[in-house]
Amino acid sequence: MIMENKPLEGRILGGLWGAIVGDALGVPVEFTSREERKRDPVTDLRGFGAHHQPPGTWSDDSSLTLCTVESLIDRFDLNDIGQRFVSWYLEGYWTPWGKVFDIGGTTRRAIDRLAQGVDSEQAGDNDVDCNGNGSLMRVLPVSLRFADAPMNELLSCAHLTSSLTHRHLRSQMACGFYCLIAVSLLHGLAPLDAYTYAIETGAEAYGRLPHAPELRHFDNLLSGSIHQLPEFRINSGFYVIDTLEASLWCLINSSSFEEAVLKAVNLGGDTDTTGCVTGGLAGIYYGIGSIPRNWMEQLARAREIEILFAHFSNKAAGFKIAEK
Repeated sequence: MIMENKPLEGRILGGLWGAIVGDALGVPVEFTSREERKRDPVTDLRGFGAHHQPPGTWSDDSSLTLCTVESLIDRFDLNDIGQRFVSWYLEGYWTPWGKVFDIGGTTRRAIDRLAQGVDSEQAGDNDVDCNGNGSLMRVLPVSLRFADAPMNELLSCAHLTSSLTHRHLRSQMACGFYCLIAVSLLHGLAPLDAYTYAIETGAEAYGRLPHAPELRHFDNLLSGSIHQLPEFRINSGFYVIDTLEASLWCLINSSSFEEAVLKAVNLGGDTDTTGCVTGGLAGIYYGIGSIPRNWMEQLARAREIEILFAHFSNKAAGFKIAEK
């Protein structure tokens, strides 16, 4: 049984479970339009649909997140994370039902390189056209593990983790902004305050070369008013900045975990990743107790996930207590 936890552990577990739940809510309706979702909104876990998978199935977003969680329990080792990704792709490691049913092209190419022995820091594509959301969807554990580390260390780990599959600076920076928001929520800030802190801190951190020229692509985010945009201005496709913006828009314009993740999934498009990225943030803010228990218990391999997350959260909370 999934038990209630202390406040810090509850936020950590909320983020991790929230990401998996958001992913699973989105899997059956991935690629559907916003208009379809308005006619038939997602309100609960569904099955089959886009990928012909049973209810509670999560995608590559969660698989790679779980690989990252497992690796980070003891240390930050990019090679180890990368080899777990290879095991996932080639052997079905940390898949819901024993085989991979969904993978992005940029991620696949990078994992092929990792399998061939390419250095982990050089495996990801560095092309401007390879700024999909495939690293943003799995970076959350880095923010939870390094929440009390110096900002430069947090951002460096986020950038390196992104580079495994998405090495372009824009993807790295999107992961950095996301981690800053997640850390702020973990430390107890409200969503709008966490957003404000993250863009102020991130703009300063990225105001120098080589990152500064990329900041213009984050203008919507850096305006401080992403949450005030009407829904039709929020894109929910595969572009990394769109996913980051959509997740913030859903979080700030909701008043519960459930509302945030359902709002994300019902934007249509890349529903599993928008749900996963939003669910991670909403789960941190609202805590593990806010996530419908039946959603967690219906997830594929729920008991194994529970054991893994408990191990990680105990370590992560311990690190924070020791550092303080």
